[in-house]
Amino acid sequence: MTGIDTSAINNKVRTKIFPLIDTHTHFDAPVFDKDRGEQAQFAYDKGVRHLVLVGYLHRYFARLYENQQQINDLCQLDKKNCLNQRNRFPKVHIALGLHPFYIEQHTEAHLEEMAQMLNEQRPLAIGEIGLDTFTDAMKQPETFAKQQRFFIAQLDMAAAHQLPVMLHIRKAHAEALALLKAHNYDAHKLGGIAHSFSGGVQEAKAFAKLGFKLGVTGQITNPNAKKLRLAIQAAVESYGIDCLVIETDCPDMMPILGQTLDNNLEDASSNNASVLGRDKNSEWGDTSMHSRNVPANLLYVLHSLSELLNVPAAILAQQLWLNSCNALQTKWSYTL
Repeated sequence: MTGIDTSAINNKVRTKIFPLIDTHTHFDAPVFDKDRGEQAQFAYDKGVRHLVLVGYLHRYFARLYENQQQINDLCQLDKKNCLNQRNRFPKVHIALGLHPFYIEQHTEAHLEEMAQMLNEQRPLAIGEIGLDTFTDAMKQPETFAKQQRFFIAQLDMAAAHQLPVMLHIRKAHAEALALLKAHNYDAHKLGGIAHSFSGGVQEAKAFAKLGFKLGVTGQITNPNAKKLRLAIQAAVESYGIDCLVIETDCPDMMPILGQTLDNNLEDASSNNASVLGRDKNSEWGDTSMHSRNVPANLLYVLHSLSELLNVPAAILAQQLWLNSCNALQTKWSYTL
């Protein structure tokens, strides 16, 4: 298809619900502190059965586990106190990683403490990790060398613990691919996701060939994201729809579809760019309740991808579930 029928997708989102896995979120961000439980329930109502809280700075690792416990406690309270179980919540999982954009804030001690945490409390995955040359400062040889060193160290951890990785690769696809090809990490065996994929056709095929699933966000709903949409189509033509997973990357990557599922939110067509990894000193500091993405919006990603690939949403949803389980090395049951 060449365009997006937003009215049709909005109607489908309101009526068609499928079991979904949000493979990448920052649902632990402070912008969700006031209504995290409500948004988790809302996501469940829209089909989200599992979501992953993804790490990026060492100082926030503990917060990931605190928020996981908060939502999982709500699940237990609901089972005990609500006979009709109307209030249900997604199962929450953890990925630990040191994000390349924040490389100046990472220390060797952070790597050592992360390695110790893996021994004590096994996460679902390692992430988000990778390479990023978004700014001129990130391209400086010393800074980029540190990124590469931390990337390799975390790939070593993933290989040692047999864990999948979640890659953050931005404006450094060739370098990341070369590094991955030289490393003993095998995504065909361990799984892995190229989170919020942003490369072109050749990069999409290269990551898929290595065994990584391509993480598709709300940017797929943007008709102007022609490079991304073409890359996803090309990867599917070569490797089938089993090379894809979907994610919200919330509170970033708001779908561009007129009005979000949250009735309190306004059109956020200008807010689809990533906030994380744009300002090292601000953790979504300028993101308001009216401009954040939420896990329930994952349904928009599903239906837009369905339109793009001309695959019925019911078939696509089931395949994406299987893809996510393969990428994350899990065996979650596909059930609504």
